[in-house]
Amino acid sequence: MRQSGNKGNRIENYAGITMLAAGLLFGGSSLFAQASVSGTQNSPSQNQPQSTTMAPGANANAMNTATGDNGAGAMQDKDFVETALQGGMAEVQLGQLAAQKGSSGDVRQFGQRMVADHTKLGDAMKTVATQLGVKPPKEPSKKDRELMEKLQGLSGQQFDDAYIAAMVKDHKKDNQDFQLEAQQAQNPALKQLAAQGDQMIQQHLAMIEQIGKAHNVVNDKGKVVNGE
Repeated sequence: MRQSGNKGNRIENYAGITMLAAGLLFGGSSLFAQASVSGTQNSPSQNQPQSTTMAPGANANAMNTATGDNGAGAMQDKDFVETALQGGMAEVQLGQLAAQKGSSGDVRQFGQRMVADHTKLGDAMKTVATQLGVKPPKEPSKKDRELMEKLQGLSGQQFDDAYIAAMVKDHKKDNQDFQLEAQQAQNPALKQLAAQGDQMIQQHLAMIEQIGKAHNVVNDKGKVVNGE
């Protein structure tokens, strides 16, 4: 009887263990199914755009970059416009002087070209200046005014050589400045105008270097060797 009882107990224990295992297995499968459903519901759909939360101030910075209101960039644009307007004014006045006092036809023609082209560029630059809140300067820089006084005291070949030398140097510097602004300008209108202005300045530089070679003011490498 004891053996029979022990056997019965073992059968009951096996049955209990089997039921417990089945319960755990069913419960585990149910939890896995719930986790899978939950994970599917919580994961974003591939076709649904994800929203991005930006840190405080990030939206403002992104908008500033897009609109050109970035502080340092906006100040750089304003400085460039003011300097370009001053330089353009000087090119016009010096061109007028060359058209009047030049002793050779190529110098006079180049002076006339400076008046026409830089007047157009200056008018376009003034429009951008208004957008940026930049007040156009009333006169050229001190350096350009001193150059004007120097040229007014010269005549003949001396005037031609000095004017050519000054134009080569000025246009090389302007070429660098306009190229940089065309790459870094924050204001879209200024960026486009700087690129157009740089193309014009490159044409002027090629012209005045050719004139300079003809007058023995510029060597084959484009370096000024006379007229300083």
